[in-house]
Amino acid sequence: MNNAALLYALVQNALDGIITIDEKGIIESINPAGCILFDYLEEEVIGQNISMLMPSDDRRRHDNYLEKYKNTKKPSIIGTGRELIGLRKGGQRFPMKLGVSEVQFSGKTMYAGFIHDLSKQKMDEERFKNYATELEELVEVRTKSLNDTIDALEKAKEKVSISLVKEKELSRLKNRFLSMASHEFRTPLSTVQLSASLIEKYAESFQSEPINKHVNKIKNSVMNLTAILNDFLYVEKLEVGKMMVSFSSFDLMKFSKELTEEMQLLAKASQNINYKHIGDQTMVSLDANLLKNCAINLITNAIKYSGDICSIDFTTEIYNSECILSVHDNGIGIPLEEQKYLFQAFFRAHNTGSIPGTGLGLNIVSRYVSLMKGTAKFTSNAQDGTTFILKFPIS
Repeated sequence: MNNAALLYALVQNALDGIITIDEKGIIESINPAGCILFDYLEEEVIGQNISMLMPSDDRRRHDNYLEKYKNTKKPSIIGTGRELIGLRKGGQRFPMKLGVSEVQFSGKTMYAGFIHDLSKQKMDEERFKNYATELEELVEVRTKSLNDTIDALEKAKEKVSISLVKEKELSRLKNRFLSMASHEFRTPLSTVQLSASLIEKYAESFQSEPINKHVNKIKNSVMNLTAILNDFLYVEKLEVGKMMVSFSSFDLMKFSKELTEEMQLLAKASQNINYKHIGDQTMVSLDANLLKNCAINLITNAIKYSGDICSIDFTTEIYNSECILSVHDNGIGIPLEEQKYLFQAFFRAHNTGSIPGTGLGLNIVSRYVSLMKGTAKFTSNAQDGTTFILKFPIS
């Protein structure tokens, strides 16, 4: 293939439009891509002025461009590339990129125009521009929303901080009051207890049943009130972190037998506390005072919430590296729907009625058990009664 044939094939198969014009702007050739681009047949444009492919505004300026370039050789369109508007046969305008080159051929000056359709590119640019605008608006809205949220959070944080300060102050005042009230009440209660004991002693010679009855009522009431004050003191110590754990080694069986004897004195006349230890090992390393308080709370509850004639099972067990203490009774039980609140402070089930109590005992037990790295669980139903199980690691 010779050079002329190759050049012709390249022009005819080019994707962009290629148009040649003479010095006066008359179209001498147009390739197939150019015909498709402007929607003309080849014979409709050859011999016509190139301005036919331009909107009216550009037509008036086109001849001046050619004349100015011939005189000055300073490129305005010729020799450079720029974006213009093209005009199709049906009057439809479209954006295009035009590059014009000067060509000397057979002693004649010609100009070759290379035309690239920018319609799709401009549509994409417009779409991206709109997308960018939408994104900017969305970012602006989200930023405003975020700033509003931050402002609201700052205000909420400030309110929470103020509330927290007030709560800490109220908690401090509450604990201070509980401590003061408990200590202040303890002295007159001790006096009442002593006086009741003296009355009971001095009344022995009278052998009066009514006197004994009322003295016992006084002593029981003092004992109940003292227990309540003790609960408040224990809670106050736990709240302020004054309750310290002191582990020591002791005989769990001996400890539990002595405790059973003490609690049997507080039980109702026909209530029996049955103690049993399982396992050969009896030595443990726990806080004896905290463990005693836990056991007293559980057995006291079993006494209070059981009938006048019943048995209360108090069991200890040492198995492998675990110590287990359990208290079982056949009392009124704990309503199923309220069991999840049982270890909360001041909670009392609705079926306790007029039985005295603060709702602090089991909360204290739970917290004491946690201090000794143990767990507190229970089961309760109408058929099997209620069982509290405390488990402690003994290693």
